[in-house]
Amino acid sequence: MSTKLILDEAAIRRSLTRIAHEIIERNKGVKDMVLVGIKTRGIFLARRLRERIWQIEGHEVPIGELDITLYRDDLTEKNKEPQLRDTNVPAIVGKKVILIDDVLYTGRTIRAAMDALIDLGRPQMIQLAVLVDRGHRELPIRPDFVGKNVPTSKREIVQVSLLEADNQMDEVSIKLNK
Repeated sequence: MSTKLILDEAAIRRSLTRIAHEIIERNKGVKDMVLVGIKTRGIFLARRLRERIWQIEGHEVPIGELDITLYRDDLTEKNKEPQLRDTNVPAIVGKKVILIDDVLYTGRTIRAAMDALIDLGRPQMIQLAVLVDRGHRELPIRPDFVGKNVPTSKREIVQVSLLEADNQMDEVSIKLNK
């Protein structure tokens, strides 16, 4: 299986810094904003974005962790006994929610996440930030903030490794699944 590195640690850091600036600019600051990371890697990316926003704005944005397991439309296909993890999201009613994930592919994960968020309350708006957009959408979902657009084939696998989740280095690579 061949592997191609597309983002190293420095590139990930620069992408997240740029996304933080874009979030602040598009929303004219961080008032009434909540960052919500989709488990698992989206949470770590949300924490990093919160830190960068703090460095830029001097304001700590509330952060949440969202488990979408029960909202997936492929729940029975993926696993007979799904593993549920905690959802811990601050109040989102009337807030600007920035939903954060590592890779955007078909859009089904994001649809499930939006359903889960709406069950928690009615936000003012939901915006989407992803580290990698690889295309191949099956639903009409597009990100508002993207670290890197990576055209892929459906046979390729985009693998995100983060120090917090994988005990390795930060990197994004593409592997060809034969």
